[in-house]
Amino acid sequence: MIITKMTRNQKGFTLVELAIVLVIIGIILGAVLKGQALINNAKIKRVYNQQREVLAAVYSYFDRYSFFPGDDPNSATRWAGVTAGNGNGLIAAGAGSTAPNYACTATGTEQCDLWNELRLSEFISGSGFLNPTNAYGGRIALTYYSVQGLLAHWIAFQNIPYDACQSIDLQFDDGVYNTGGIRGTGNYGTATSGVFDLYFKF
Repeated sequence: MIITKMTRNQKGFTLVELAIVLVIIGIILGAVLKGQALINNAKIKRVYNQQREVLAAVYSYFDRYSFFPGDDPNSATRWAGVTAGNGNGLIAAGAGSTAPNYACTATGTEQCDLWNELRLSEFISGSGFLNPTNAYGGRIALTYYSVQGLLAHWIAFQNIPYDACQSIDLQFDDGVYNTGGIRGTGNYGTATSGVFDLYFKF
């Protein structure tokens, strides 16, 4: 009879080794989560800064030409391919309010001509009538419009996540979606998901 000896050289992880691995995993997860928070905060700040940049460009145009871009009745004589505005002080089709147009492609409406005129006057970069893109991938529009009952000029940001809307409104306004100078298309203050259009009054 042959007796075979089985040697057991199988080794497992020691508690110290397992602890080191868990610490490393924790550090990696912490870095990832912190990085995500930094990205989210940067996007929120970018949205707020974008509306300030648009506002500065519009008022710079006004200082130079005495009319708002898009509403400028002299723009067609200044640049080819632009439809003159009616000069009534409203960036809209007429005296009434006009919903934000996030899909501008050509001349013909004041809120679309606005982008082209800002670019032709070199207050913003690029060329043409297309709306700028916001930090969350949606578009930016500017129009004279009634938002939550307040008729005014608004810089509108399309498809902003609910938590970003909450944060921006709390940091820079009253935190309520239907009052103050920052408003939304819905109650992002109590939302737990979804996107909203965010409006900044000027």
